[in-house]
Amino acid sequence: MRLIFMGTPDFSVAALDALHTAGHEILCVYSQPPRPAGRGNKDRPSPVQARAEALGLKVRHPVSLRTVDAQAELAALEADIAVVVAYGLILPQAVLDAPTHGCLNIHASLLPRWRGAAPIHRAIMAGDAETGVCIMQMEAGLDTGPVLLRDTMPIGATDTTADLHDRLAVMGGRMIVETLAQLADLTPVPQPEAGVTYAHKIDKAEAAIDWTRPAEEVGRQIRGLSPFPGAWFDRDGTRIKVLGARLGQGSGAPGTVLDGALTVACGTGAVQLTRLQRAGKGAQDADVFLRGKPLPAGTVL
Repeated sequence: MRLIFMGTPDFSVAALDALHTAGHEILCVYSQPPRPAGRGNKDRPSPVQARAEALGLKVRHPVSLRTVDAQAELAALEADIAVVVAYGLILPQAVLDAPTHGCLNIHASLLPRWRGAAPIHRAIMAGDAETGVCIMQMEAGLDTGPVLLRDTMPIGATDTTADLHDRLAVMGGRMIVETLAQLADLTPVPQPEAGVTYAHKIDKAEAAIDWTRPAEEVGRQIRGLSPFPGAWFDRDGTRIKVLGARLGQGSGAPGTVLDGALTVACGTGAVQLTRLQRAGKGAQDADVFLRGKPLPAGTVL
């Protein structure tokens, strides 16, 4: 098919690669404009722009798609369809209507659960047993369109957002290729009104660990916010991020380290911290971290 691809972060790259490998004619790639990043704060292209340029694809990065000129430029491509995944800009109705078969979105949740910006984080933090990907026909509402294809994936007891992110990205790439191959035979299924939840954008204020909460909630917070922004605790004025955790054994005053394996008591139960990161340092497994910053049993975090 002759298609437009619209995406920005790492999550979108797998779908772009899958569509390119499948032989679709990618007329143009739309991505967010380059942003200042890294040392020197120089403008850096998005992961999608960088990958598209490496593939020799045409790239556009308008600040908005609401202008008449931007909409006319997109319509002039005369695309069969547009594929959208984590693009980051609202698509006006004129853009949704421009391709012959409209716009399809790759969304990393089991709609109507977790519409919105942070579906992977929220699924883990809420304790969902599974997640997945939906290929959705886009309409004006926020992730409200009918679903053409869906697939599920279990959420493991130690899965972090980073873990699911990578697996769901690959799943989304496979599914969008399947969807385009079967498009004429697929029937869009409207989302049910029951079960709608919203995956609001992650706020850094959610990242401070409250050890008085049950261990299950603390563990889900840690895993759901890993790697970014990273759940954290303060020790001697130093903020330490926790990037991995599993349920542990034991009990005690909340925040108390119970053993040499970095098991920490919570309001009920305990969590074992498995991966940590100090400010300005790389992430480390718990045993390596403890060699540089001991937190012996009895320490209160």
